[in-house]
Amino acid sequence: MTDKYTEYIENIQTIIDKIKTDGKENAEKAAELLKEALMNDRNVFLFGTGHSHMLAEELFYRAGGLVRIQPILRPVLMLHESASESTIAERKDGFAEELFEEYRIRQGDVIIIISNSGRNGVVVDMALLCKEKQVSVIALTNLNHTFAGESRHKSGKRLCEIADVVLDNFGCVGDATLQLEGVEGKICPTSTVCGALILNAVVASAVEKCVKNGYVPEHFASSNIDGGDEINEKLVEKYKKEIKHL
Repeated sequence: MTDKYTEYIENIQTIIDKIKTDGKENAEKAAELLKEALMNDRNVFLFGTGHSHMLAEELFYRAGGLVRIQPILRPVLMLHESASESTIAERKDGFAEELFEEYRIRQGDVIIIISNSGRNGVVVDMALLCKEKQVSVIALTNLNHTFAGESRHKSGKRLCEIADVVLDNFGCVGDATLQLEGVEGKICPTSTVCGALILNAVVASAVEKCVKNGYVPEHFASSNIDGGDEINEKLVEKYKKEIKHL
């Protein structure tokens, strides 16, 4: 009998196999959008609420990470001030326009909107607004989950129905993957580990496409290798007025 440690890892591996095969076509489309943005000096924004905000931070300011990454980080939509309040806040109208202006999102930029359910108000609002403003929208979501329930947005739309490209994390309804005898409901979600893999794989493909077109995107070095601080300091100085959280 497989122990739960091994079963969880095997469940993740099964999802990774789907990402590698079934998800590749859309990942390449997403990488093409990133390539176009990077080669035209535009920014790549990432936006998620609740636990999805961790994936908005995943690509930001790290060793080997692209410089032109802009995470949208509003505390009330995150977890560190009040997890329960963040759940309430992500269902309210009104944040998207404020955030759009605050982060100076522009035509020609790309935004990756991360939502496992893809049904709550603020992520759908942001997707609709970005489409209206001619910002390319990539959704990172769970299609099994999103079609298991109705949208909570007044339009009746889900994130995946608005986005230019949809990246499926291939998770199950409810995200958690393990069932244990004597435990009601499932435990151990998959969306974060698989989402991080998808995002970094898309970036890898985007950089490859840029290089093939004669352009090398700027990226950060590890601050824990010799010379890393000097590389990063120059990049921060160059972009700190443009990239909000630098």
